[in-house]
Amino acid sequence: MHLHAHGVSHDLDPGEPGGASPSPRTHGPYAELVWPAIAGVALAAGYFLARGAGEGAGSESNASDPLRYASYACYAVAYVVGGWEATRDGLKQLAKGRLDIDFLMVVAAIGAALVAEFFEGALLLFLFSLGHGLEHLALSRARSAVTALARLAPKTARVRAGDGTEREVPVESVSPGDLVVVRPGERIAADGRVEEGRSGVDQSPLTGESMPVEKEPGSEVFAGSLNGDGALVVKVSRRAGETLVARMVKLVAEAQASKSTAERAAERFTRVYVPCVLVATALAIVAPPLFGWLTWNEAFLRAMSMLIGASPCALAISTPAAVLAGLARAARGGVLVKGGAHLESLGLVRAIAVDKTGTITRGRPEVAEIACMPGVDERELLRVAASVESVSSHPIAHAVVVAAAARGIEVPAPQDAAAVKGKGVEATVDGVRAGVGRAKLFEGHAQLKANGEVEALARAIESRAMTAMSVVHGARALGAIGVRDTPRPEAKTVVAALTAQGCTVTMLTGDNAATAKAVAAEVGIASVEAGLMPEDKIARIKALVTEHGAVAMVGDGVNDAPALAAATVGVAMGHGGTDVALEAADVALMQDDLTRLPFAIDLGRATRTMIRQNVIFSMGVVIALIPLTLFGIVPLPIAVVCHEGSTVLVALHGLRLLSKRDRFAGGVAG
Repeated sequence: MHLHAHGVSHDLDPGEPGGASPSPRTHGPYAELVWPAIAGVALAAGYFLARGAGEGAGSESNASDPLRYASYACYAVAYVVGGWEATRDGLKQLAKGRLDIDFLMVVAAIGAALVAEFFEGALLLFLFSLGHGLEHLALSRARSAVTALARLAPKTARVRAGDGTEREVPVESVSPGDLVVVRPGERIAADGRVEEGRSGVDQSPLTGESMPVEKEPGSEVFAGSLNGDGALVVKVSRRAGETLVARMVKLVAEAQASKSTAERAAERFTRVYVPCVLVATALAIVAPPLFGWLTWNEAFLRAMSMLIGASPCALAISTPAAVLAGLARAARGGVLVKGGAHLESLGLVRAIAVDKTGTITRGRPEVAEIACMPGVDERELLRVAASVESVSSHPIAHAVVVAAAARGIEVPAPQDAAAVKGKGVEATVDGVRAGVGRAKLFEGHAQLKANGEVEALARAIESRAMTAMSVVHGARALGAIGVRDTPRPEAKTVVAALTAQGCTVTMLTGDNAATAKAVAAEVGIASVEAGLMPEDKIARIKALVTEHGAVAMVGDGVNDAPALAAATVGVAMGHGGTDVALEAADVALMQDDLTRLPFAIDLGRATRTMIRQNVIFSMGVVIALIPLTLFGIVPLPIAVVCHEGSTVLVALHGLRLLSKRDRFAGGVAG
């Protein structure tokens, strides 16, 4: 149960006009934790000064008055600093006709001061302000996802005029029908279709495709994608505010805003609990003297004892104690969780959607198969292929060069290398012309001759969901190389572990269906949906939420950010993940280790169990103390001891999560 029922989502962004009045969290991303820290230091100082004055034993001696007055000053600082935000928010809700736990906390703290229990009141306010600070920090971190997305697309575009001249203009002034020139290595400034030129375009941040996509006249391109080594002229089809990147910014913002509804259950609890406690306290002060049961002083003392007993100190810490321990344990296990609510949500997850490229797979192409013609060995084929590809910056070419280096093959320097757009690369190796690429590269070529057998090898490789390249050295066909983005070594066992935890695993990817299904089959994922745009992933996530109730989305790319934000829990691959994915996600696997995912879910479930136990115990103590203090059965000192004792027990119980065993360390347990 989340007791900060007012919810941070109800506050305006302090940076906006008309936002909330100045508060600690307006001064920087971590300033919201400075004030709870000051309150905590003042609280500790006041406690030890009071002990030094002999008040811990109830001494009435005036011998240590300076220490006593110093302790009062420290408690006053803790009250003001720790209670500032709770008082402001409580009064704000009161002005709207609502009573919340902020208000009750302040009243309880004042009541504690009236009966000289200054430490009790200061502790209540310190714990509450700490919880507020952590919530605001998580919210501010999440907001930056929208900013990171907006930075993806270029701010200017190079527009070609009717007379052939080019001018650089802001992207906002580009209209549909304009011709935008994109030079090699630049990011494309607008959505549109290619009018002139050929190039490989890396659009993996937007669509999730694992390989650069060859673009030619008529091909669609997206703003924010990275152009390869060829110049393109793009005819604009959408204005800047309507591009794929702009739509993704909107999707992330909407998905994050919808998460604030998680506070509704706590608000319903607050609307009943707080008025009941306040009414009961007022009656406890007034009714007994009117009926002659107690004196006014005795009635006030009992009412304040009841108010302290009813104040949800143990209840307020029941969630933070378990959550903070869980967060610390998660961090020690290589999982960054951005807030307690997300850790709790992990415990609810029963369905997991995973991206393919960079999540289930490594995110980079590797040589997966080498098929040689008769009389040709693997080393000869790789030697020639790596020599030709060494001049190219294409990811596939890099994979071939890496494969040759891994086998210790000495690669000769190529001469007269030339890239053939959309076909491959050719160069002179050992005085003979060589080529690596598609069949079209060798058609009608005077120096390169491929035969039907080598093309059959290439087609067979392609049938196994790989990118195939034929290798020819002069008139000799050497064979074919298959390249693909290979699954992570732990992916199969992780999928099995998640299934054993009762989770349904679904792959959602922008890559083609053949590649996606091949990878899914290899790692044991039965449900696959491929060829998805970001808005398609949002729809699939919503469908999974409807079916399963709580869904985790795991991804690493910009294209995954809206789905990460829309899911119950968004999980990003931390080490290799994009900044946008990390900001939009609620959880990050910091070392790109998929085994941390079942660990995080296991920890989330343990945290929920711990919270439930803490809430039941703390509520039991509160329910018991209310009548016992009201009827004078339990005097104030005993009530304070019981109240503080329950708080300490709840905190210690929550801290047990710090020692939770990692069943998935060093591999995934069944």
